[in-house]
Amino acid sequence: MEWDRAFIPTLRDDPADAEAVSHKLLVRAGLIRQLMAGVYSILPLGWRVCRKIEGIIRQEMDAIGGQEFRLPALHPAEIWQQSGRWDVMGDEMFRLRDRREGELCLGMTHEEIFATIATECRSYRALPQIWYQLQTKFRDEPRPKSGLLRVREFTMKDSYSLDVDRAGLDRAFQLHFDAYRRIYERCGLDPIAVEASSGSMGGSESIEFMVASDAGEDWIAFCGACGYAANVEKATSVLPELEDAAGPDAPEEFATPGVRSIEDLAGFEGGAPAERQIKTLVYMADDAPVLALLRGDHPLSEQKLADASGANALRPAADDEIRAALGASAGSLGAVGVDGLRVFADEALRGRTDMCTGANRDDAHLRGVSVERDIGVDTWCDLREVQEGEACPQCQSPLEVKKTIEIGHIFKLGTRYSEALGATVQTESGESVPIVMGSYGIGVGRVMASVVEQCHDEQGIVWPVNVAPYEVVVTVLNPKEVETSEAGRRIYEALQGRGIEVLLDERDERPGVKFKDAELVGIPYRITVGPRGLKDDKVEWTRRKAGTGREIPLERAAEIAAESVLEERR
Repeated sequence: MEWDRAFIPTLRDDPADAEAVSHKLLVRAGLIRQLMAGVYSILPLGWRVCRKIEGIIRQEMDAIGGQEFRLPALHPAEIWQQSGRWDVMGDEMFRLRDRREGELCLGMTHEEIFATIATECRSYRALPQIWYQLQTKFRDEPRPKSGLLRVREFTMKDSYSLDVDRAGLDRAFQLHFDAYRRIYERCGLDPIAVEASSGSMGGSESIEFMVASDAGEDWIAFCGACGYAANVEKATSVLPELEDAAGPDAPEEFATPGVRSIEDLAGFEGGAPAERQIKTLVYMADDAPVLALLRGDHPLSEQKLADASGANALRPAADDEIRAALGASAGSLGAVGVDGLRVFADEALRGRTDMCTGANRDDAHLRGVSVERDIGVDTWCDLREVQEGEACPQCQSPLEVKKTIEIGHIFKLGTRYSEALGATVQTESGESVPIVMGSYGIGVGRVMASVVEQCHDEQGIVWPVNVAPYEVVVTVLNPKEVETSEAGRRIYEALQGRGIEVLLDERDERPGVKFKDAELVGIPYRITVGPRGLKDDKVEWTRRKAGTGREIPLERAAEIAAESVLEERR
């Protein structure tokens, strides 16, 4: 491709609304343009990158036995209602009605659709299967931001494994885990695999692939000593043991005028430090109030509470809902003597005695509370969010908490969708059993943006060869000079003949403009052809990543470039 014929609308200034590096550079380098909030047009250079990422994904999915599908993005409501997710997905699902008033939605994911197709697998002999597609998904994000990192329309590779038993699911899960590792390596990424919550997807186990970035919205706990890693929605840690006094035989109420917070009670005469308080939070789980109890100095992970409660919808209770449930306002709440509400208590409270908590009367608290004696806990579970510096659950080294971007997520779904949608097979013994499913996703745009987050400098993008829109740019400094132009074109044509993806820049622009554009766009290699070098039959060979160039013989320029590119391709 010749640069002056290509559509590469580079910009000198960052877009005003961009915060993430990838957002700024993908717009400035002419790879994407925003149509509206959370919706982007992919321009020719961006599409070349996406196609390369998709090609890598297809190669690795085919290598583990995957078969590619193309399923509809427009779905009937009935199939989502059958699985129980029509209401679970809430406002993030785009919903519409057709001319006959039939309820429809735009697909956020395709578990239900693939499970329906799986009903045609009637015998165990038809399994195992791995099915996948690269398809557009739609999610009505409440706060689309950061360019391609949080959008409302995006391309995702979603794949699904079908097996007759859990052992088969384990094998398929490992096949996908290994394939994802290879995909990311070939794209120039080195993500951390972390334990994660399965959320609305359901299932017994899930793993996220995360890359560290300030542009991310997910936090992970990571141990540099042993490699333990988990999303903070799933992470655990080891806490120092605390010794409690036995306390009185029954809780004692005391007045706490004006005390409205953990900090207020810690500083109140006769109160207690935060680690000796019971924090009581009221949440609405599927419109029913529940109590979450934690140590006063521990933050709640809402996802952990959602997982523990099994709620499809979870939110903090409003002031009037709190008073209706417990008879007091926030700041004076407790679970002592409470009946009729489900109580979830964090494991860090198990066995604690002589604690303080609200009395469910404004301006009053209780001291001397023994948790297991005085509170009817329905479910003991891990509710707290891990903090930086706490001890790793595997080796007790201090944990780091990092901000990350999720670039892939794999799930062991089990039989949730096959049972709901009637996807069963007959075993060798004649028994009818639901198909055991796994689900595995990669966002193509997120991978592209994450590569830019990881691979850039002050001048622009630094693409790895495998996903670069072009591998080499031949920059002709004085295209009006016949000998220079002809030399540049000979190199260009020779590279094309060797299968190298090359841009020829013969624009009537200053050399500095051409160099800046090539660096901004991030082409991995540049051959600079100028009259001065040609006097000695030399051209300049520059590797974008290194940022330095050297002279090479004109007659060997295409050969050297091709060898370098082919060596870097994996």
